[in-house]
Amino acid sequence: MHVHVVGNACVDTMFRVGRFPAAGETLNASSYADGLGGKGANQAVAAARTGAAVTFWTALGKDRAGAWIRSRLDRELSELEAIEFELPSDRSTIVIEAGGENFIVSGVACSDAFDPIAQTALAGRIASGDIVVCQGNLRGAAIDACLRAARENGARTVLNASPIDEAALPDFGLAEVLVVNQSEAKALAGQADISAAADALVAKGAGTVVITLGAEGCLMLVPDQRGSFRLPAPHVEAVDTSGAGDVFCGCLAGGLAQGMSVTSGLKFALAAAAIAVTRPGTLISCPSASEMAALISQTELS
Repeated sequence: MHVHVVGNACVDTMFRVGRFPAAGETLNASSYADGLGGKGANQAVAAARTGAAVTFWTALGKDRAGAWIRSRLDRELSELEAIEFELPSDRSTIVIEAGGENFIVSGVACSDAFDPIAQTALAGRIASGDIVVCQGNLRGAAIDACLRAARENGARTVLNASPIDEAALPDFGLAEVLVVNQSEAKALAGQADISAAADALVAKGAGTVVITLGAEGCLMLVPDQRGSFRLPAPHVEAVDTSGAGDVFCGCLAGGLAQGMSVTSGLKFALAAAAIAVTRPGTLISCPSASEMAALISQTELS
């Protein structure tokens, strides 16, 4: 069973501040650094560290940043399918405050131009039983085409609908598992109550809906079952929450690829994300392959 992660890769520039600036205010950061990032790259690496067979499909610019991103991905992944454009490689600025919360602003020229089905061999590489993972960084039509090809080939689909492009939302009916955080769920569903938001997302066609709740774990709703239920997260002291959602999604896909049920995969993903938030950085906070193996051995199958 193979995992195909389709999404963006970028250079992350992280700034640490004591607090978020007010509108129009300039703050000096206590530290800053560049690192490999992008929701697609983060999720692909996390899935690969679970021991799953992973191919990452992405787009890079023909620039120094693109070469740097490729060199880092080659260290982590055994199979990278990256096309190149005459465009600047994607970049993100991540501002992290003392409590570990963050906000992110991204430049996505390559992701916006990327059409995986038309520009790569992805459709012909998806086999029955594989898992295809997409995020919201690509255009909605491109995401739909990937998920539709997966379904037509008998593959399972996981959609992390983040970031949200309200002007071009993907077709939630193509997602066997839809993963969003609580603010995204409320925005997509138009509901302030999380359980009601999950119901509304199922009504929009999504299969199993997973809403991540930070330190409170996650909520899961399966269609045709009575009500949603919550899974708790391990209690930890958070240092930096950036990238934790990507660790969660990548580990969920990796767990599914290794035969876990969705419920067991979520338990495993919550444990891995809990490790990630105790460390600074995005991709560098992801648990190692040996840590993943230990978590898998501790996960109760159900």
